[in-house]
Amino acid sequence: MNDRKKQVMSFVRKRLMYWQTEPNPHLVRADLANLRRGIGKKPGELPQLWEPLFRDFPEELMSQNGNPTWEEWAVCGALTLYAMHQQGNDQKMHMDGQRLGIAIGSLADGDEDHLKPVQRRFNAFATAKGMPECLHHLRGLIQLLRRDGIPLDYVELAGDLYVFQTPDGAARIRLQWGQDFYRTVYRRQERKDDNHE
Repeated sequence: MNDRKKQVMSFVRKRLMYWQTEPNPHLVRADLANLRRGIGKKPGELPQLWEPLFRDFPEELMSQNGNPTWEEWAVCGALTLYAMHQQGNDQKMHMDGQRLGIAIGSLADGDEDHLKPVQRRFNAFATAKGMPECLHHLRGLIQLLRRDGIPLDYVELAGDLYVFQTPDGAARIRLQWGQDFYRTVYRRQERKDDNHE
C-alpha cells in the first residue's frame, strides 16, 4: 500500500510542478479550467479531464475493469480541488507541509465564533462515507480556504485521499486530520490570548 500511496503523491507533485513551471499560462489555465469541471465527478467521467489526469499516469495504477481505482480517485480528487483553489489566485495555493487539518484549523483563526461553523463542516467531511461524499464536503472546505487565501499541501491531500479508501485507512487518516486541526486551533487561540495580555 505504501508504494502505491507514494506513486500517487509523486504523480500529483509532478503535475503541480508542471503547472507551476510551464511558461505558457494559457496551457495551464486550460488544464485547470477543465479540471474544475470534474470536481466531485467520478474519474474518467468527463473526456476533457482525461489528458490532464492520465497523461503519464502510471499504468499499474489505472483501472482494468472500468471502475476507478483508489489511486485514480485520489489523484482526480486532489487535482480537481487544487484547480478550484488556485482559480483567480496569484499566490500559489499548494504549500508543502500545510496538511489538511492544519489548513482547516487555520480558518478558525483562534476565534471561538469562527470555530463552530468550521468545526461543523470539518466533522461532516471527516465522517463522510465513500469518496463522492468525502469530496462533496471537502469542496466546501476548500472554498473557505480559497476565500481566506490559505494554501494546502495537495501532494499530502492526494496521499490522504488514497489512504482514506483503504481498509482501516479512514480511521487512521481521520485521527491525523483531527489531531492537526485541534492542535492548530488551540495553538492559534493561545497565541491570540498571549497577545491580549
